[in-house]
Amino acid sequence: MTTSQNPQWGTPDMVSQLERVLVRTPTTVGKFVQEGFWRQPDTAALLIEHKSFTELLESLGCTVDVAPPVDGLVDAVYMHDPMIMTPHGAILLRMAKPIRSPEPAEFRKDLEGLGVPILGQLTDPAFADGGDKVWLDAKTLLIGHGYRTNQAGIDQVRALLAPHGVDVFSFDLPHYEGPSAVLHLMSVLSPIAHDKAVVYEPLAPVRLLQFLESRNISWFSVSEKEMLTQGSNILTIRPNVVVLAAGNPVIEAQLRAAGVEVHLFNGDNVAVKGDGGPTCLTAPLLRVSNHG
Repeated sequence: MTTSQNPQWGTPDMVSQLERVLVRTPTTVGKFVQEGFWRQPDTAALLIEHKSFTELLESLGCTVDVAPPVDGLVDAVYMHDPMIMTPHGAILLRMAKPIRSPEPAEFRKDLEGLGVPILGQLTDPAFADGGDKVWLDAKTLLIGHGYRTNQAGIDQVRALLAPHGVDVFSFDLPHYEGPSAVLHLMSVLSPIAHDKAVVYEPLAPVRLLQFLESRNISWFSVSEKEMLTQGSNILTIRPNVVVLAAGNPVIEAQLRAAGVEVHLFNGDNVAVKGDGGPTCLTAPLLRVSNHG
């Protein structure tokens, strides 16, 4: 982030010190299974788990802004998806999953209430989810091209960022379980330091792995079992300090053995049953880099 632009907002990557983050209290009212394609959650546990998650973020030094629940929008708890935060303001997206289409408008209200600058918004025929983007650095954005992010979405994001000298690289995601299931780029890739990541290799595009190698980024491989319980969707608080959904002991042990500080949260309902990990639950508003 270039502090001369706006010291209050912006993210130069996915791993620098997370100073401020926006979350949304989950709704307990809505068609979780029928429209959201969740496994039916315990709605009381949803609230308890989410509150403990926000308290964990605060204990790790983050300022946490909490947006109100929106009844009926069961996926709106996954705040990472309606927006891409950039070093130059927020890009509001347009979402392909029908139940999620109202979310960017709700998100705009939240951002305007906080005073976050908005760089732009996607328009028809573009669509994209924030879970399909990974910032490697302030000039390098990776985007997954799949059922939730189309070519028009990639083109519009690229056009919004081009004046700021940002290179946008896209990678084709596999069919996997089809259009109704969720597979984001961040389902298979989570940076945990400037030179390290966690990757689910079987679904990772070959060109993506080659790109990481070209940037001297090494990775820990997560198993299929733990990918399904959000073991490859990890929130980095600062380099080598991460939040991981509990119940992923193999990748947890790998990270700890490598000197990574791992903080666990119980997300059986708010994360696993809706296919969204700790990164999905957050919209980063400010990260501050001390990286050269």
